[in-house]
Amino acid sequence: MFLRSHLRDGGRVPASVQPYFFLSYAHTPRFGAGGPDPDMWVERLFRDLCSHVMALTDLPAGAEAGFMDREIRSGEGWSERLGAALATCRVFVPLFSPRYFASEMCGKEWYAFAQRAIHQGALSNQPAEAIVPALWVPVPPSQLPGPAERLQFNHNTFGERYVTDGLYGLIKLRGYAEQYERAVYELAKRIVRVAETVRLDPVRPLDYRGVPSAFGPTGSSPARTLHVTVAAASRHDLPDGRSPEYYGDSALEWNPYHPVAQRPIAYVAEDLVKNLNYQTSIGSFDDEAGHYDSKQPPTRPEILIVDRWVVEDEHRRQRLAAFDQESRPWVNVVVPWNRYDHQSRAKEIELAQRLEETLPVKMGQGRAACRAAANGVANMETLGQILPQVVEAAAQQFLRHAQVYLPAGSTHTERPRLLGPMGMSGPPAPPRAPFPPDAFGGHNDGNDSNDTDRGDADDSES
Repeated sequence: MFLRSHLRDGGRVPASVQPYFFLSYAHTPRFGAGGPDPDMWVERLFRDLCSHVMALTDLPAGAEAGFMDREIRSGEGWSERLGAALATCRVFVPLFSPRYFASEMCGKEWYAFAQRAIHQGALSNQPAEAIVPALWVPVPPSQLPGPAERLQFNHNTFGERYVTDGLYGLIKLRGYAEQYERAVYELAKRIVRVAETVRLDPVRPLDYRGVPSAFGPTGSSPARTLHVTVAAASRHDLPDGRSPEYYGDSALEWNPYHPVAQRPIAYVAEDLVKNLNYQTSIGSFDDEAGHYDSKQPPTRPEILIVDRWVVEDEHRRQRLAAFDQESRPWVNVVVPWNRYDHQSRAKEIELAQRLEETLPVKMGQGRAACRAAANGVANMETLGQILPQVVEAAAQQFLRHAQVYLPAGSTHTERPRLLGPMGMSGPPAPPRAPFPPDAFGGHNDGNDSNDTDRGDADDSES
């Protein structure tokens, strides 16, 4: 509670409360009652790393060199303890193993820490990568989820035997003590170097139980894809009187949360979606509005990020209205809205009403989180909280509407499989432009909830 209240009030958290690194690992079940604890080897690694980090830094006596969840994630206060450590640690150290990437809990820890780095990167427009992976048991590259696969990390500097056997092999097998000591020392040096270089700021702790896994749902396809489209002007074709400071040379450079944020919203959203284990692509609504066959099934879930100012351009407004008339519930709308932008605040009621008249289906579609996202996301922190729910809803709608087919040689009694990147297998569907240039008539609101409350996704604390 001390840590949570300090962060809420904007105070600095004492260094002694902040663990230098967070060791994330998958608990191994015991074999038989009263048997040896298989995690004792992880305990040894943790103690060795803490000893090296203390020697390599000027951490004061009593400071937490590291944090490791020694409990089987249950009991009173476990979520708060994990949340506080993930919100303040300087480096995240995941112990790679097949069991690690099958663990939803480990995926939650990864997600919570990576969300911090994405948020800081959005504020500074500088990379804030502070994940230092370690091989506990080597994992084939084909088995790595997207967030782990995208890490730029060279394990070879820790020794050849480390790469082939991992830390578990070195610590268990006789004759490899020297290789183990070298690998752990090199890992500790990497942790310290990253901590000194990146300097992640502490944040308010997330409720660990409510965050998604960075590895996706258990059993999900490793090739899940999602497309992000931005409907916004460039600084070259703004409405009369609109300040160009929020815009760039294309829609993808629109930065609604300027000057607090320095990174365009398209790339922040791309990072957030990738942190949910999606292969992500981004594009401009202007560039992608082309020929569209309304009879084609969807090939991926999609997120449409809309600037309310876009309705001031009649051509774009008409194309958005045409898009709204299509029955496409697998596309969810997100509307960033900076209330510290004085021009936007002055025209908020007018622009919000015009956008709702332009996109009546999309603005009222789906579950409460989707409607809140369409009615205004007030800041970058709230975007990070609400976007995973919007993505999940779009993915579920995609699965409901994607084309199914019977595998070759099967009977009609077999369960059909989905076609496309989120299905299990099958030929790829032909590419298409995500948005139509003209209305095709007819619509379906695609609601999957009877919840009818509306409201802004603002910056109020939960």
